[in-house]
Formats: sequence, structure tokens, C-alpha cells
Amino acid sequence: MDLANLDPATGYLALFALSFTAATLLPLGSEWLLAALLLNGGEPFLLVSIATLGNLLGAVSTWLVGRYGGDFLIRRCLRIDVETQRRAEERYGRYGIWSLLFSWVPLIGDPLCLIAGIFRVRLTLFIPLVGAGKLGRYGLLAWAVVAGMG
Repeated sequence: MDLANLDPATGYLALFALSFTAATLLPLGSEWLLAALLLNGGEPFLLVSIATLGNLLGAVSTWLVGRYGGDFLIRRCLRIDVETQRRAEERYGRYGIWSLLFSWVPLIGDPLCLIAGIFRVRLTLFIPLVGAGKLGRYGLLAWAVVAGMG
């Protein structure tokens, strides 16, 4: 991909799509494209907003898989019995909700979103916590890239 001659609209769409996909259970990263677009003169606030929105919506899709595929995942794939699930939900309800602030962390973030769906965390809690973590990650990355350019 020739980023120097990339149409800005194409770059924005690619960043959104990659950020969305990176927040699913697929092992992808979107930070490199955000950094490349910033280095090529992209507007930091707009790029961070696009990456955050794409990544948040991808996390919501993972939450939906957990929410509506949870029984299948729990019983058939993970083979967790009802009592173990009840104890895990109780523990998660007490302490686990704050773990969603770390949904941006590679390898653990996507499973945290899936578990939040399985345990039926309300979207009114899920979206602000996950969004804050993802915004913080992309904002910090953009700041580091822009600061390093100056």
C-alpha cells in the first residue's frame, strides 16, 4: 500500500475497517495504519475518532457473539456446568466489569468482550468502559507519533 499517494477517504475507510476487524477474535492490529496515516499528515483527532469508533463497534460485535451464542459456547465448546457458570457470573459481576477498561490489551481484550456478552453485561456499561480504554490507547499512540514528528 502506497500511503504517500493514498486518498484520505480511502485511508479513513481502511482504518475504520481494520480497527473494526482488529476488535474481533481475529489476530490483527490497527495501530500501524493509524501511525502511518498520522506520519503522512492525517488529522490526529479525526484519525483517533475513526479508529476508536471502528474498534468499539468491533468489540460490540464480539459482545453480541457472546450474548447470543453464549449458551452454545458455554455448554458445547467450553463444557462449563450450570453451577460453575453461576459462580463465575457472580464473581465477574462483583469484580470483572472494570476489566473492560483493558479491552484494548492484545490477546486478552477480545476474550474480555466475549465474556462480557456471555455474562450479559449491559451495553450501557460495556460501551463507556470499552470505549474509554480504546480511546485512551489510540489517543496515546497518536500523541506519541505526533510528538515524535516535531
